[in-house]
Amino acid sequence: MAITDQEQEWAHRARRYLRAEIKRAEIGYAELARRLREDHGLQETEASIANKLSRGTFAATFFLATMKAIGRQSVNLEEV
Repeated sequence: MAITDQEQEWAHRARRYLRAEIKRAEIGYAELARRLREDHGLQETEASIANKLSRGTFAATFFLATMKAIGRQSVNLEEV
């Protein structure tokens, strides 16, 4: 099934937003992988995180766990 232009736009927005939040938290992908593994039980690696953020397609579970792992308690949808 082909991805629509609208889906691509939302994937781009999600990727951009999550990357910005990770940068604001001042942690790298290796540290994020450690936090996701130790605190949330997700088996992510630095490479798997980089791949997901490069593609811009990731599960809501990854998004939510990442936000929690970097200490964010809310998402302002106007910023997405």
